[in-house]
Amino acid sequence: MASMMKMKVLCIMAACMVLSAPYAEAVSCGDVANKLTPCLTYLRNGGSVSSACCNGVKGLNSLAKTTADKKTTCTCLKSAYKSYSGIKSDNASGLPRKCGVSIAYKISPSTDCNNIK
Repeated sequence: MASMMKMKVLCIMAACMVLSAPYAEAVSCGDVANKLTPCLTYLRNGGSVSSACCNGVKGLNSLAKTTADKKTTCTCLKSAYKSYSGIKSDNASGLPRKCGVSIAYKISPSTDCNNIK
């Protein structure tokens, strides 16, 4: 009887975890930095974009589904401009396209992240 009760509790806990998981995800600046660190050489120097960089860009794009996540990502990208010296604006704004990703805003320090939908 006790083992049956334990099994029910475990099943309920597992169901709660599965149901709440999609809502627990939110993009953080740490996520943005981790995904885009492989892109620093390209962002500073141009040239070819590495597959690790494009994988990070695609991964970040798939994380940022909600409007709030897109705004957070934008804000984090703007902060990265200040944190990492030598990032060239043309390289940053063209990076999504080079990786086959389409985003609704330009990656630029002048982008108004509050206007993103």
